[in-house]
Amino acid sequence: MPIPFPPAGYSENVARRVRVLFNGQYVVDAELPKLVQPDGVHDLIVGERKAPRAVTIFPSGHFEGLVRITFSAADAWFEEDERFYDHPLDPYKRVQIVQSSKHVRVEIEGVEVANTTHPKLLYETGFPIRTYIPHTDVRVELLKESDRTTTCPYKGVANYYKVKLPSGEKDGLVWWYKAPTAESANIRGHIAFYDEKLDVWVDGMKQP
Repeated sequence: MPIPFPPAGYSENVARRVRVLFNGQYVVDAELPKLVQPDGVHDLIVGERKAPRAVTIFPSGHFEGLVRITFSAADAWFEEDERFYDHPLDPYKRVQIVQSSKHVRVEIEGVEVANTTHPKLLYETGFPIRTYIPHTDVRVELLKESDRTTTCPYKGVANYYKVKLPSGEKDGLVWWYKAPTAESANIRGHIAFYDEKLDVWVDGMKQP
């Protein structure tokens, strides 16, 4: 689970222009948006199109006069002039990727699916360390491309594999980035596993 930071009730200005496009019109153009926690829900309406309960208005208190729009309700979001597809970058989060020589072995239902001595370790603020393993150290014959994808503003679009096991195919446990963002380019060609749901050994020690 992500670590909640900044804490609830915290707010601050973010020095990046943010625009929100809905039904062909920019409904938000903020030169100095805020990180903030919400309160009071309304529909977003432009012309004949309506996004129900997409707007939260803060009528009083420290955040009086501020508006929050549900991310998925809009057609497009822009940070300065660059479109983003998940959520604005959090100034308190960062990604660091380091090369390691640890011996990492991964099993799923007793079947070894990966074994490497040169993983890359990805540190992302507020999340568990993720181990990315080269495709060449993974039993790719056990993997089958999945239709599942997820998006991260720090890493890009994650593509998933299904794992073929004696009990059947398992989805949602294995992912990789075909075209990671520039700051996460070092994980290109590497595969990550959902360690918390699998059996993982690091330098001979089974992880809790």
